[in-house]
Amino acid sequence: MALLSEYEQRQVAEAIARVEQQTDAELVTVLAARADDYAYIPLLWASLLALVVPGLVHYATGWLNMHLLLLAQWTTFIVLCLVFRLPRITTRLIPRSVRHWRASNLARRQFLEQNLHHTVGGTGVLIFVSEAERYVEILVDEGISKRLDNKQWSGIVRNFTRQVRQGQTLQGFLDCIEASGELLKAHVPLTQVRNELPNRLVVLN
Repeated sequence: MALLSEYEQRQVAEAIARVEQQTDAELVTVLAARADDYAYIPLLWASLLALVVPGLVHYATGWLNMHLLLLAQWTTFIVLCLVFRLPRITTRLIPRSVRHWRASNLARRQFLEQNLHHTVGGTGVLIFVSEAERYVEILVDEGISKRLDNKQWSGIVRNFTRQVRQGQTLQGFLDCIEASGELLKAHVPLTQVRNELPNRLVVLN
């Protein structure tokens, strides 16, 4: 999974700078390769299948003696552990609700770590993407939420999520920043020039 190049990251930073010329909002963008390594998931699935599959084969056919049964279980476990560690497969083994819960938790941690809750007037806006989970979320501080209902962000998030699924993460960021900028310009217009937070795209590998 390839995250954005330096040139593409600069495009995102420039888009943020353009938006912030028209609004008091402080935008921060975060792109994570994945929200968690889910290290325990492959082990759980491999253990379960290594116990069940050889046992079912032995029960159904009687082909395996105790020695071969143990050997089959160990071999199955080792092979599946290696296969299930592949990122694409690991992600598919995890329930969507768990993936989104982990991504949502990471988004909220990033909101705090990027100091979005310390802006003047509470005007921080986080645009968060976790690629492996195909997860997009926009989090806003109190100064924004008072003027913009969460429902007004839903269409932007939905469109961005679709673009991430299609592998168009860069274009998704640019479109999302532009659409967010239109909302913010109308509801949180610029009253004073300031730039409290860096405009760069934060990349979490």
